[in-house]
Amino acid sequence: MIKKVVIAAAGQGTRMLHLSKNKSKHLIKVRKKPFLSYLLDNLFEAGYRELILVVGYREDLIKEFLDEYKPPVKNLKKNQYKISLVNQYEILGPKEKEYGTACPLKCVKDIVGKSDFIYLCGDNLYSVRDLKAMNVEEEYNYVSGIYHKNPERYGVLIVDNGFLKKIVEKPKKFVGNLINAGLYKFTPEIFEKVSEIKKSVRGEYEITDAITFLAEEKKVKVKKIKDFWLDFGNPSDVIKLSRFLNLFKKAKPGLTQFKKIWKKNESSKIRHQKSKKNNSRNSRNN
Repeated sequence: MIKKVVIAAAGQGTRMLHLSKNKSKHLIKVRKKPFLSYLLDNLFEAGYRELILVVGYREDLIKEFLDEYKPPVKNLKKNQYKISLVNQYEILGPKEKEYGTACPLKCVKDIVGKSDFIYLCGDNLYSVRDLKAMNVEEEYNYVSGIYHKNPERYGVLIVDNGFLKKIVEKPKKFVGNLINAGLYKFTPEIFEKVSEIKKSVRGEYEITDAITFLAEEKKVKVKKIKDFWLDFGNPSDVIKLSRFLNLFKKAKPGLTQFKKIWKKNESSKIRHQKSKKNNSRNSRNN
């Protein structure tokens, strides 16, 4: 069973504006708890016991948070789990020198060693069930996918008989609607591929380029997200996540009921917003 998880959490999160002025976005509170707490809770409940946080901006605050953090798993003793920190900026230099989604992996090769591991970003939230599903002990790497109504805004996964063929980044023409959800299971082979990639056109080291190398060798499979994927990147996401957690708590009978409630709630909110816009237009016309 895979026990190790690498969490990319080095950035400040400038899109969060004033909310991340003096701390990283991972520590922004939602319902009185830092976002990172929800992610760690789900990872522990999914059975992972060795978490490696690749940090950078305000590492001191991350340390303070971890000093107080306790996993939600009953009877889990301190000697039964480990949370360690690796400072990306100390290893690779400031983000102006080296930046991108592949950079955290450059920092953990010696720590991970020859173990398979899970990789994700510290501003994404997944269900316990989907996190468990990525714990696949076999020779293949895995990338998660989720269907989306606006695939042109993401990297689209092109799949052939369960294997990843390629990732098309923000396609201008429709090529599919199964997008990259940012949750990965890697074998140690990923480190060799990360060392081979070059800067992308936007000047970053992209994890998807390393995955593409593995996909060309037919070493990457796709696993579809069954529950949810939430990205915590904008101020509006604080309210959205708060509402999400509130509805989740009410839907105790199960995720099927929860998804119906969430979908209905989101549709109602969208209709309400459209209604407000139409009323505004009518007022101007009058």
